[in-house]
Amino acid sequence: MATTGETSAAAPAAGRELGTWSTVKASVENEIAWVVLNRPEKRNCMNPTLNDEMLDVLDTVALDRESRVMVLTGAGDAFSAGMDLKEFFRDTDALSQAEREIKQRSCFEWQGPRLRQFPLPTIAMVNGYCFGGAFLPLGNCDLAVAADDAVFGLSEVNWGIIPGGNVPLAVAHTMNLRDAMYYSITGETFDGRKAAEVGLVNESVPLDRLRARVLEIAEMLKTKNTAIVRGTKETVRHIRGMGWTEAENYINAKFAEALYNDSEHGRAQGLKQFLDDKSFRPGLEAYKR
Repeated sequence: MATTGETSAAAPAAGRELGTWSTVKASVENEIAWVVLNRPEKRNCMNPTLNDEMLDVLDTVALDRESRVMVLTGAGDAFSAGMDLKEFFRDTDALSQAEREIKQRSCFEWQGPRLRQFPLPTIAMVNGYCFGGAFLPLGNCDLAVAADDAVFGLSEVNWGIIPGGNVPLAVAHTMNLRDAMYYSITGETFDGRKAAEVGLVNESVPLDRLRARVLEIAEMLKTKNTAIVRGTKETVRHIRGMGWTEAENYINAKFAEALYNDSEHGRAQGLKQFLDDKSFRPGLEAYKR
């Protein structure tokens, strides 16, 4: 793992900067937006400032006309070591309940619904430490790739709290039950290979291959129809808690919605290229856009 301050596999692309923030870097290069949590001296622990800024960063990326895929990662040797224990917890203990909720709400908003419902496909690039609260943005990205030697841990049990902020739900939705239970109640750490084995991430690769592999996935996603990718990922997320009839009705509605929102009329193009032009193989590639 790279040490703090070194150029790491997660170094932001040398592209167009999307703005200036004190705890986050964001740039876009070749239609890929790179969002980098940037508190390397704190292993990218998420404090109220970072949480507030991430709301603006997500809006900025969503509105950027060039961006087609977003990668979320961390500066230095960590994806994120979780919540900043001092600024997010101790410093808010003395506040009233209303004051504390206002101070902390941006955390739950950007890591939860805003990231889960983000219009572009999202990839978490886990380059190092990923602890506690970091499991929520990790789980709410559509895809995740980790370095083999990344270190994961649900450390809350070690300092006397239950994982909060919907972290248990993110874990239960990605890992199988036995592993979710084991790592939640033991606090034991595990590496990227194990994270892939239990389904927390899609795959694990050597650190020096991490950025290249994420780029391969992002480049593939760029070839897909944006409206259809968005409709598909929303469908997959929402039907998990539904029964068969409810899911069928929801899928039919999302199918129609996606076709309505598809300004490039991908279905018609795909059928023409396959049936009339004989120019593409739908089982192996995207239609020519």
